Amino acid sequence: MAQREIAHHMGLDETKLSKALNGTRRFHPEELTSLADITGVTVNWLLSGSDETHGPSVPPPPMVLPTRHPENNEHAQKRRAITEAAWWLFARRGYSAVRIADIAYACNLSTAAIHYYFSGKREIFAEALRYSIKLAFDRQIAELLPISDPVRRLKRLIELQLPAGERGSAEFSIWLQTWADVAVEGSGKENHAQGYRRWFKTVEDAIVQGQEAGAFVVVPSDQLAMELTSLIDGLGIKVLTGMLTSDQMHRHIESFIDRNIVIEQGSPA
Repeated sequence: MAQREIAHHMGLDETKLSKALNGTRRFHPEELTSLADITGVTVNWLLSGSDETHGPSVPPPPMVLPTRHPENNEHAQKRRAITEAAWWLFARRGYSAVRIADIAYACNLSTAAIHYYFSGKREIFAEALRYSIKLAFDRQIAELLPISDPVRRLKRLIELQLPAGERGSAEFSIWLQTWADVAVEGSGKENHAQGYRRWFKTVEDAIVQGQEAGAFVVVPSDQLAMELTSLIDGLGIKVLTGMLTSDQMHRHIESFIDRNIVIEQGSPA
């Protein structure tokens, strides 16, 4: 893609994009995630030249990132457009209510064109989950890298995953539908497991960092990560089903972190 085209898709002045790419202007986190989304690479790759560089978020295994194909830019962009359109449709309507014709209409393509890139709806949904994992990974790298304080980093990590706003709710909806699919059909079980393990390990690593800094209680990190991620999963379902707001969920989780993970100043570990 030409730099001008990328800047247009980002809604960013081309001069600002050029300066950021040359290192004379700092990218804002949302600009990094937008650039990664438009170009189909990860924020980790943009910053380090590799998807696998370790940072504040655990890199996903290649199998749970969007699939890559030996194709030209036009085909790659169409494939990404189909995935993103389907992602929104699945999130808003649910897997069973979305037809291939609906995805084609949203992309201004024929159903035959959709089948050129994907064998069927099941494959598209699997790609939608990979897209969700990439979105979360990109957001975590872009937002958490500048934060050194372990308490702020853990709380920001959790805040980034709340089902808040249209995109946050959509991302959580894809996960919720994946859980139901794995529980009933068993399809996509390995992709789900790999993606969720990445998220769990990211939370655990943030806890370990806080323990090493003397800011968090000395309790097995996997135990704390299990309790925290389970709370997030359960409260997220309550938000999506209208029993809680995302703000209430946020307050519950921050309270849990303060009561069960963070060491109060002057208190023994």
